[in-house]
Amino acid sequence: MITLAPSVPPDDLHSRAEVLDPACPVPATNGLYAWYFRNVPQVVLTEGCLTVDGKTLLYIGIAPDKASKPNSRQSLRRRICYHYRGNAEGSTLRRTLGVLLEEKSGFPLRRVGSGKRITLTHLGERYLDDWMGQNAFVAWVACPEPWILEPLMLTEFSCPLNIRDNDQHLFAPVLKRMRGDALRRARELPIANEHNQRR
Repeated sequence: MITLAPSVPPDDLHSRAEVLDPACPVPATNGLYAWYFRNVPQVVLTEGCLTVDGKTLLYIGIAPDKASKPNSRQSLRRRICYHYRGNAEGSTLRRTLGVLLEEKSGFPLRRVGSGKRITLTHLGERYLDDWMGQNAFVAWVACPEPWILEPLMLTEFSCPLNIRDNDQHLFAPVLKRMRGDALRRARELPIANEHNQRR
């Protein structure tokens, strides 16, 4: 589908609407995916990042993640679709974006339901859906063992929203601290009342 080398940028970046269409173009196979953003939260360090048609590469992910979840049966399609319409409990990307956009959105991470799950609440996740619909674009490449490829890609590309295997990036410790602080605040706050919220 794509070549991720800087000299040969992705042929096609797909929007939220395209991915969530009934004719979803994402294959149900193993692979690596790359997220590009039209607008980047101001705090993110983007120096050295690959830019394609005004969109900046910030994050690389894989499906399945056999390295830390050996029994995972995730595919590119399931994982990418979840990033676009899931919640911050099950998506590292959504949690990171939620934390980075908190000052603008007004939706911090909160404990929901029984208190064991931490999301942006229904309204916060809907805000993020809309934001990603305007700003987040994805490309992918199918490969049988993406967990081998991912750390190699992170040494070649500047991906400020990756934390694991990305210690060399200057923004990684900043993001790790921001996410940790947001989780701590969420655990200190009372469980969010979502009874009247609809998504």
